Amino acid sequence: MARTRPTVHDLRAIKGKRQLTMLRVMTLEEAEAAERAGIDIVSIPPDLLLDPRYRDAAPSLFSMPGENFFEIGTADDFVRWAFRMVKAGADAVYCSASYATVKRMADEAVPVIGHVGLIPSRRTWTGGWRAVGKTAESALEILRAVRQLEAAGAFGAEIEVVPVEVAEAISARTSLFMISMGAGSGCDAQYLFAEDVLGANRGHMPRHSKVYRNFAAEYDRLQQERISAFREFAADVETHAFPEHRHIVRMPPAELAKFMAEVDRE
Repeated sequence: MARTRPTVHDLRAIKGKRQLTMLRVMTLEEAEAAERAGIDIVSIPPDLLLDPRYRDAAPSLFSMPGENFFEIGTADDFVRWAFRMVKAGADAVYCSASYATVKRMADEAVPVIGHVGLIPSRRTWTGGWRAVGKTAESALEILRAVRQLEAAGAFGAEIEVVPVEVAEAISARTSLFMISMGAGSGCDAQYLFAEDVLGANRGHMPRHSKVYRNFAAEYDRLQQERISAFREFAADVETHAFPEHRHIVRMPPAELAKFMAEVDRE
């Protein structure tokens, strides 16, 4: 039986009852795999959503395009961008910009997911790539940020690299749909990047990530196969093993004779 794509209303109704699954996917192939695997929510690059093939590949995924606010600009730019995303089929948009920007979009009934805790684009304010909310005061600051997102009209928030106790307490005290990335299982959805799940990330692996496959090794194997295939092609050209008869087209003998009789006269 085909799944029905959830709405914001559906996600709100699920809050506190069970955890959903969420992935950051970058390609049509990953989106299709998430669809077929039964993943609930995906974060995607805006360009992927705008691909006319996207909804054929992922008809039931609650899809949320996101872009660093430095790439979009002012609140007015965000509203125009959000309208474009919703028109293209976005179910919500991600925004780590100001509460005023979130409010501008929410006022236009655009479903917005904010961000609290470790916010990559603002990590200089919280000490870099490290957990946020490990002291009572910093944990209260996260709660205050959630309250401000509520007041701005966001319907949810990603909460990243926050102590599990803090994330659970906040999730239980907010109407926002809370998405955990490295913040434990006390929220409404668990969020990982597909490249980490697939083992395609060759750089630093976040502590909260889990590798389920080793695509990096498979990519290495495929690269070696590419090199070998290219070397074999080059060798075949050098030894005249390529092209073979099946790779070429020949002229009918009678036409060839006529051509050869005239070719040197031209």
